[in-house]
Amino acid sequence: MTAAAILALLAAAGAALVLQNALMLEARAVSGSVWVALWLNSAVGLVVLTAVALTSDGIEAFARLAQGRLWMFLLPGLLGTFFVFASLTGYASLGATLTISALIAAQVTAGVGFDLWRGSAITPAQLLGLALLVAGTALVFGAKA
Repeated sequence: MTAAAILALLAAAGAALVLQNALMLEARAVSGSVWVALWLNSAVGLVVLTAVALTSDGIEAFARLAQGRLWMFLLPGLLGTFFVFASLTGYASLGATLTISALIAAQVTAGVGFDLWRGSAITPAQLLGLALLVAGTALVFGAKA
């Protein structure tokens, strides 16, 4: 996949996240529970992903996964659930703009830290971009207050 196609995929995913959280807010309102909205999100994803994984990779991939350090492989699901919970809570309390601003600034900051930990070089332009992103987030929050 080309870099342009990957960027288009990421842009579509970012836009879909806004729609996902808006629809989950409605599920929360109808059910009266943030946990039921999270469950529905996870249940649908589990069904779709199971069907796709079995079709494309077969049961053998699941068998190989079970032979590894299973506890470590469970952490991404917990972290993903935490992310969706935090997003939904932010949407309900702060609105989409503030929630997304905080999430993106935190993700980029953590991403820089992760890249540094892996030994990747971070350029001054990247650090400037991070500083501008954090400053922009502060402006978005300041405008709301």
